[in-house]
Amino acid sequence: MSNINGSCLCEAVRFEAQDKFQQFHLCHCDQCKKMSGSAHVSNLFISPEFFKWLAGENLVARYDVPKRSITNAFCKQCGSAVPYLSSTKQWVIVPAGGLNNCPSLKPQDHIFTNEKAEWYKDIDEIAQYPHFPD
Repeated sequence: MSNINGSCLCEAVRFEAQDKFQQFHLCHCDQCKKMSGSAHVSNLFISPEFFKWLAGENLVARYDVPKRSITNAFCKQCGSAVPYLSSTKQWVIVPAGGLNNCPSLKPQDHIFTNEKAEWYKDIDEIAQYPHFPD
């Protein structure tokens, strides 16, 4: 099994995971939309034994949403989403956008679709560009 490295935008926080992700969810809940500033988060779940910090663990800030098992972890320097240990300590939640390579596991589902942003529902029907449009 190969390893996949990842980092925050400024690369002060770096990590490595074995490509043994067990879950991959696209979460549309209201809290995840607010944390990401986007339509959803793309989170991978991996057992802690297959994950390690390479640098910058001391730069990780964490906010646990009251009365919910939702956490926002981010780099104190650049604000990028970074991995965190779940409240149950069963999983390390890894933001897929922070990976430098694609994991073998593909997204399995969209969750909390009852909270999906109205403007996102017909997203595949709009124009797509390989770069910023002219």
